[in-house]
Amino acid sequence: MTGPVGYWHVSDIEEGLRSLLDAGAQMQQEVKDVGGGKLTATVRDEDNNVVGLVQSA
Repeated sequence: MTGPVGYWHVSDIEEGLRSLLDAGAQMQQEVKDVGGGKLTATVRDEDNNVVGLVQSA
């Protein structure tokens, strides 16, 4: 089953991603440029929730 993914706006996606991974999350999608200078990434937390990060230019 899939569901909505919440995206947190961050000023530094690499730093935010590193913090989540250090806290036990597992990488789901590496940092990706989705156009217009916007970067996204997703992880799966220890409760199996997908959490997204987005950094705008």
